[in-house]
Amino acid sequence: MKLKERKNSPMTDILENYLALTGTLSDEEINFSADFFKPISLKRGEFFIREGDTCRYIGFIVRGAVKAYAIDEEGKENITCFKFENEFATSFPEFVAQEKSRRSIKVIEDSIIYRISYPDYLYLLDQVTAWNNIIRSVIEREYTQKELYLLHYNNRTAVDKYRHVLMNEPMLIRRVATQDLASYLGITQRSLTRAKGHLHRSKEL
Repeated sequence: MKLKERKNSPMTDILENYLALTGTLSDEEINFSADFFKPISLKRGEFFIREGDTCRYIGFIVRGAVKAYAIDEEGKENITCFKFENEFATSFPEFVAQEKSRRSIKVIEDSIIYRISYPDYLYLLDQVTAWNNIIRSVIEREYTQKELYLLHYNNRTAVDKYRHVLMNEPMLIRRVATQDLASYLGITQRSLTRAKGHLHRSKEL
């Protein structure tokens, strides 16, 4: 592995800063790794991964936000998570197995995503073994997020759900559309509006 001199863009710097903060890669490995991530610009409403298509990429969000969801039998979106800057986005089980994705990942803000293809991902893991630890950490974080979601949002009232978002995930309130937030919380938009009204009247907002 030979260190190359290259002029970074501000977006590349965001990715490299993230990798540096993991504490697992040398400067040379960070420089080498960043070359495998190619930037794409997506407008709000465009897909990064579409349900039913082979999951070919892992993306790192340097600007913007996405939502992950599956379509239920009634044709409604069931949103499972949101991802923002400095987070990886993909459907990991299907990416690793190179299978068709069971959910879509759609951009909810104009975004810049640095993505790595499956062949380049395998090559990078082979050349920089510390990447195995980074990916393991990302997958563990995904698992933890799912566990916390079940803990705080499963079998709770709409008011309790919105209160938790307000206290612990305020970015969702600032950056996510009302219908998307309601889907994520597993409630109707009307219930979400009522929950907001209740907390306003009780002066919790």
